Amino acid sequence: MTLPSAVDVAVVGAGAAGVGTAAALSRLDLECVVLDREEVGATFRKWPAEMRFITPSFPSNSFGLTDLNAVTPRTSPAYTLERQQPSGEEYADYLEAVVDFHDLSVVTGVDVTGVTPLEETPDEDIEEVGAGHAVDGGTALDASVRDGFVLETSAGSVYARFVVWAGGQFSTPRGDLFDGTDLCVHSSSVRSWADHAAASSTREFLIVGGYESGIDAAVALVDAGCSVTVLDRGLPWARRDPDPSETLAPYTLERLARVEGSDRLDLVGGVDVERVRRTDDGCFEVRTRAVSDGETRTFTVPTQPVLATGFEPTLGPVAEYFPFEDGHVSLTDVDESPTTPGLFLSGPAVTHNGVQFCFIYKFRTRFAVVAKAVGERLGVDLGPLEEYREQGMFLEDLSCCEPDMCGC
Repeated sequence: MTLPSAVDVAVVGAGAAGVGTAAALSRLDLECVVLDREEVGATFRKWPAEMRFITPSFPSNSFGLTDLNAVTPRTSPAYTLERQQPSGEEYADYLEAVVDFHDLSVVTGVDVTGVTPLEETPDEDIEEVGAGHAVDGGTALDASVRDGFVLETSAGSVYARFVVWAGGQFSTPRGDLFDGTDLCVHSSSVRSWADHAAASSTREFLIVGGYESGIDAAVALVDAGCSVTVLDRGLPWARRDPDPSETLAPYTLERLARVEGSDRLDLVGGVDVERVRRTDDGCFEVRTRAVSDGETRTFTVPTQPVLATGFEPTLGPVAEYFPFEDGHVSLTDVDESPTTPGLFLSGPAVTHNGVQFCFIYKFRTRFAVVAKAVGERLGVDLGPLEEYREQGMFLEDLSCCEPDMCGC
């Protein structure tokens, strides 16, 4: 598909959040385009081969219980893929099927390098940006227009009345957490743990971070015949919390229990990593300090330590338009930037009342909220969004989102 000159809504990112939001917007008969610098579901195709969804898929849609990993009310990864715990590759195939099913306009291979509100765009630049409204079509923007955004891309400029940023997090792994981070390898750069182990002349590994990605890596490496030490400042493998974002999933705990009794796995909690340095013999020395009493301890491994330390929001050219508060992106009740009207956020970086909407079944409940906000301002019929409400995918009341008792 070629890049349009103007649309009602531009969605940046063709992952679960971008495809899901675009599908909700498509119900309102709006001109919407999804832009991605790679391909649909590119992030999922970069998962380690051994990684699987920790939330199970089940084709329960016909009973009003939408598959936990679905991004639209009418689709089910379990039905499409015949898998309960899909791999990343499989889930990307599902997202491509959703694009086809809903006939979404997706342009891949396009890098969005700039997003500028029209009120900040020089008159001469506005006059060069194609059509003013996709629904009106054809007429050039007048310099008096100051409503919407100009997106600069590797394929040209696009005018959009609204922008939904759905860039995800996978491309911005959290780093610079301690001295020597650059000596480590982040888990997101590994395409197969079996291959990672096979490429090493030794079978001894150390992982920093004991949540989902850390334990996933540890189990896969133990299965590959390796010895693994996992370090974490808490005890995530022992913690239980009503918010599933704060504790290990049952699927992960089940796999952990299978290898936990092995003499090849050592779980060390309650320590902060202070430094990683290279020793004279080429090994990696990891110095930690106990959270409780400050006691230091050193671990030495012959292989690069693995960072399973999570990710930061990938905000790219819209970073300046999303303020942060308490370490989270600050949003209005409809997931809009509080400083830049018309710019919305969709995906795992969405946070309300201290609760992160980091699982698909959580952040998908906000697709219809964003679509409704856009539809109201454009004066279109919102009736088609009722299906989202009927299927439990329309969370407007955020009173349930409390850190101590997350009911979503």
